[in-house]
Amino acid sequence: MAGLRREPTARQLRLGVELRRLRDAAGLTGREAAALLGVSSTQINQIESGLSGVSEKRLRRLAINYACTDEELIEALVTWATDRTRGWWEEYRERLPTPFLDLVELEHHSTYRRDVEFLFVPGLLQTEGYARAAFSSRVPVLPEDEVELRVRHRMQRKVVLEGPALIPYEAVIHEAALRIRLGDRATSRVQLARVLELSEADHITVRVIPFDLDGFGGAWSPMMLAGGAVPRLDTAARDAPHGTGFIDSEAQLGVLRTLFRRVEAASLAPMRSRDFIHRLAKEL
Repeated sequence: MAGLRREPTARQLRLGVELRRLRDAAGLTGREAAALLGVSSTQINQIESGLSGVSEKRLRRLAINYACTDEELIEALVTWATDRTRGWWEEYRERLPTPFLDLVELEHHSTYRRDVEFLFVPGLLQTEGYARAAFSSRVPVLPEDEVELRVRHRMQRKVVLEGPALIPYEAVIHEAALRIRLGDRATSRVQLARVLELSEADHITVRVIPFDLDGFGGAWSPMMLAGGAVPRLDTAARDAPHGTGFIDSEAQLGVLRTLFRRVEAASLAPMRSRDFIHRLAKEL
């Protein structure tokens, strides 16, 4: 149908998922919800699949019909539904894979961000040289202009840590990620110095997991958690063979929150972590 979105963003898809969850919790079918709203069941399906937007008036009517009394959640969903932001990442649409844009949009709207990395310095902390080395090592090899496009995109993502609207950020980094040299010795030295510099900011916390930590286990793949306006709207991500996947089910979010707490508890305190990185830098 005319006017339908060809490729909904992850944020638009998530809005539809949350509305479907509210409907399921109310025990209503799509047809019943449509009748209460005075629209066709096709329209409800399009809203829930992210193919069509929903006005504030209709969203609030749906919340009433679904007997949802969580005012903070409703207001957050209204903000999602009515937001018409076209951020800086839009210049990369159809130039970079959609997940790159979805991640930036998620970061832009996040209330906080947490990363756990075992083999790479987190993207938000990377220097230009380190990011270029990371993208250049991909298989199959990317053309030089594609590498530069991705590097520029990654550098612009830092606005959430260094721009006008800062968010609290915590990174837990394994010693392996700090020791692996994606580029040359100079690239690694500059990268470690940059991590140390950023870790001094009040809104940024960096923790290190050393090799000699006893009994550490349970979390051996990269994790990301982005805070929503309410905890129910948090989003996590984990790398998989087919690429990064976003996670929004409450059960899986609960598991990942537990893993984050476990990793955080096992890591060195921020001051000890800075001392640790200083020692690594001196070895270069």
